[in-house]
Amino acid sequence: MNYEEKTMKSEKIYEGKIVNLRIDTVELPDKKYSKREIVEHPGSVGIIPITDDSHIILVKQFRKPVEQNLLEIPAGKIEINEEPKETAFRELCEETGFVANKLEYLFEFYTSPGFSNEKMYLFVAKELVKREADPDDDEYIEVLKVKIEDSINMILRGEIVDSKTIIGILYAQQYLIGK
Repeated sequence: MNYEEKTMKSEKIYEGKIVNLRIDTVELPDKKYSKREIVEHPGSVGIIPITDDSHIILVKQFRKPVEQNLLEIPAGKIEINEEPKETAFRELCEETGFVANKLEYLFEFYTSPGFSNEKMYLFVAKELVKREADPDDDEYIEVLKVKIEDSINMILRGEIVDSKTIIGILYAQQYLIGK
């Protein structure tokens, strides 16, 4: 059976700095109609910075939508005319102060395909060199260096709850096992 939904009408509701919101009227496979609220996002990157001594670099910052500080891998929005790899280099340095001599593309995934088209490109950063962090004016970030095994335990204790970070840490663990 074909489960595809045909877009009959699309209405832009909001255009913002980071996201846009549109309402699509769709025809369902059974010929009934429904509305879909869709958050349009230009895409983002996540970076798994692994140090030479097998630690992962995380950032801690307050996230307003969930009203709490979260531990995350460095990440950020892809700017207009910017390639994901360029974004990864830029965001890693801005948020952590680290520059990667090796930045390897891993894979991409949709962050929340039930309501958003945001695609995240995941990279692993190695051979890190410490420089000066330069976060955006509205970013307040604490940089942490955590052993991979400790970060796994932090996931299990519910201290790390961000999906991209959980994916990144699990990848880092597998990467180090195969090293």
